[in-house]
Amino acid sequence: MRAHPTIAVRCFLALTALLGLACFGAAETRAEAETRQPVAIQLSLDRPVDASAAPFVLAATSGLFGAEGLAVTTHIASGPADAIARVAAGSSDFALVDINVLIRFRDKADAPPVKAVFVLFNKAPYAIIARKSRGIRALSDIEGKTLGVAEGDFSIWFWPALAHQNGIKIASVKQARFSAAVREPMLSAGQVDAVNGFSYLAGINLRDRGVPADDLTVLRYADYGCEAYGFALIVNPRFAAARPDAVKGFLRAVIAGTQLAINEPGGAADAVVSQMDGGSRDLELERLRTVIRDNIVTGEVKRNGIGGIDPARLDRSMDQMAEDFKFQKRPSVANIFDDAFLPPLGGRLIN
Repeated sequence: MRAHPTIAVRCFLALTALLGLACFGAAETRAEAETRQPVAIQLSLDRPVDASAAPFVLAATSGLFGAEGLAVTTHIASGPADAIARVAAGSSDFALVDINVLIRFRDKADAPPVKAVFVLFNKAPYAIIARKSRGIRALSDIEGKTLGVAEGDFSIWFWPALAHQNGIKIASVKQARFSAAVREPMLSAGQVDAVNGFSYLAGINLRDRGVPADDLTVLRYADYGCEAYGFALIVNPRFAAARPDAVKGFLRAVIAGTQLAINEPGGAADAVVSQMDGGSRDLELERLRTVIRDNIVTGEVKRNGIGGIDPARLDRSMDQMAEDFKFQKRPSVANIFDDAFLPPLGGRLIN
């Protein structure tokens, strides 16, 4: 039977319209795919990779950054000052640095408005590591002893406040200064009675050097009244303004990486060692467990979630810093930390 011309025309027009819609849909899908290209992010760490960087290593190796639409490249800076300078200049979008170094950086009148957006170490890892065989079992035993301080060790900034809070006469404690490379050898050889440093670094490294664990005492500043926060993520302000969703996605991935490290420390240690030159799995696993217990999963984090700060506490920590440092233009808490990119509380609770 012959089709009516009008019906044939209508069918042709309908088919053309459908094909047009299909082509339009395909073009739209291609456009969407193009807009969903991963956001390239440059991250700087202020020191070589060790277990403290596990959340970032896992976020990369487990696809957590990729799931947030991010392509993250990690660089190692020559130290915290270099890492902050990279973020300030825009050559890095993020950096992991000690928040107290950022505070002193922001004290300069012309300092770029770099801020922290996430705190990984709710308690700073500052500690005095001593040998019991040298007569030091508690902080009060440090009087009359020699404390080794490595060059560039900024944890010593809080020593005057710590001594003042605990009734220790600073003048009675002799300081021996030397390069960081000889800090652990000096203590293990008995050339000093104690050293200042990070609990998860010097405290673990000394045991690896053969100093008996039962001869070591780790006197954490946080246990004696130091209110300082520790490592935090800082962000380039121009990047944050232009890509707020990327900043939020980056923080979500880091939180998920932190949760993975807490739940599976053995796998996290494996991942970290794979990024190191000659790393020891046993050493990094012990380091990771120390960091999680002492610095990341604190009582404050259990109550309030990871990543944020208590503004009053941060302000008090700047008071403590001021006992060793004369601020030119003391920054406010708002100059240092911006919580606008953090997930809601439900997305920051650590199990």
